[in-house]
Amino acid sequence: MSAILFVLTSHDRMSNGDPTGVWLEEYAVPWTRLTEAGHDVTVASVAGGDVPVDPNSEPTAEQAREWSEAVERLKDTPAVDRFSAEDFDAVYLPGGHGTMFDMPDNEGLHELLLRFDEQGRVLASVCHAPAVFSGMKRRDGQPFIAGRRVTAFTDSEERAVGGEEKVPFLLETRLRELGADVSTSGDWASHVVVDGRLITGQNPQSSEAVAGKLLTTLAQA
Repeated sequence: MSAILFVLTSHDRMSNGDPTGVWLEEYAVPWTRLTEAGHDVTVASVAGGDVPVDPNSEPTAEQAREWSEAVERLKDTPAVDRFSAEDFDAVYLPGGHGTMFDMPDNEGLHELLLRFDEQGRVLASVCHAPAVFSGMKRRDGQPFIAGRRVTAFTDSEERAVGGEEKVPFLLETRLRELGADVSTSGDWASHVVVDGRLITGQNPQSSEAVAGKLLTTLAQA
């Protein structure tokens, strides 16, 4: 059994005031897969407290039943700064537009993720959550993501959902500007990239596959 830290956004508004938060599927599907496999999952958030959920990701009735325990864990979460990389085997960051606002410049979160990476622990994220890498730097001051193979929510997908004017930057473009080797698939296609122990998924449809890759990588540890 592995110990896995989930880090979720605490931000609940887009640039224009539209409500946002975590994209529920990107959290609930991996949480369910990992806990059913027997792993110990700790749910934390950037600022602590109740995690906002993007209203556009509200579950169906069937999903609500399946995800009820996962959703319950979104209440009164501890702040991520209470934890250290040494206590976990992996960290996973689900997306949602909220991550574009409270993760790119969060130096405490960056230091935590850098320690996960330096210690050879698994670092996984999906959709908008790779935005956290846009502000991370290595010890030598270079962008953390430079030269790394990743995927993330594409510029095309952002435009398709009308988000281009509501976010601080286009994620795919920013990662490429920082020197990342960004791989993308078609809009809404499941797509996962694994670079060593760094796992990234393109969009909500990639949540299941990211969870699968995370399980496989942990099993190989």
